[in-house]
Amino acid sequence: MNAALRRQAARWLAAARPAIVVEVVAHRGSVPREAGTRMVVAADAVLGTIGGGHLEWQAIALARQQLRECAGVLDCIGVHEQRLALGPSLGQCCGGELTLRHVPLDAAALAAWPEAPPRFHLQLYGAGHVGRAVVALLAGIDCRVQWIDEREAEFPDLAALPAHIEPCCVDTVEAEVDRAPPGGCYLVMTHEHALDLRITEAVLRRGDFAWCGLIGSATKRARFVHHLERRGIAREAIDRLTCPIGVPGIVGKEPEVLAVAIVAQLLQRT
Repeated sequence: MNAALRRQAARWLAAARPAIVVEVVAHRGSVPREAGTRMVVAADAVLGTIGGGHLEWQAIALARQQLRECAGVLDCIGVHEQRLALGPSLGQCCGGELTLRHVPLDAAALAAWPEAPPRFHLQLYGAGHVGRAVVALLAGIDCRVQWIDEREAEFPDLAALPAHIEPCCVDTVEAEVDRAPPGGCYLVMTHEHALDLRITEAVLRRGDFAWCGLIGSATKRARFVHHLERRGIAREAIDRLTCPIGVPGIVGKEPEVLAVAIVAQLLQRT
């Protein structure tokens, strides 16, 4: 996760922890990770991944060798670039080529590390079992989440939530629809069908959403469509409502299984 990785790297830098940034600066063909991917290597820890396997093992070993040779003094560590053909040089099956660059973790390295935009902005309505399972998956994905519920007790330990997930406890839940940026995504799964309907209506009336998912069966969808039509919602907007939600073919109604299917579908649509 690029944003979280960069924040952790910034904390290492602020703590003066000696480390090497390993970046994929170019790639061609089939490779584990593309250009712009980074990991940060210290003597006793690694942040992120450039794809795993022998490629990553070798890059970590080289970075730690650099740290040992300079006794952790970053000023003596120069820029090192290495072009690798994954098949011939590393015995990996990807078959592509990439170039790795090793630089010390300093202010210049952090300044050259762009803050990637989030994959999507999501308003998640509902802090029940499925909502909590969805949040657990989104904790490791570059996105922005407003997690909304009127029941404060349903939220887990807020201190444990990553920075990109913002819990929001309000009485008038559906009013939060207006807080989302244009082109945002919405996932509606509250504890009351009437509240689901009010939120869904607000999203469809707004119209500028990238995706709107509503938990429920085909029967629930049919009932909601009937109510939405009676309330004057345009058919074009109703047709964009995704309900039931989740990638087809994933069997099981456990919250964790449902969450996997839902997040996979969200990633497909964004």
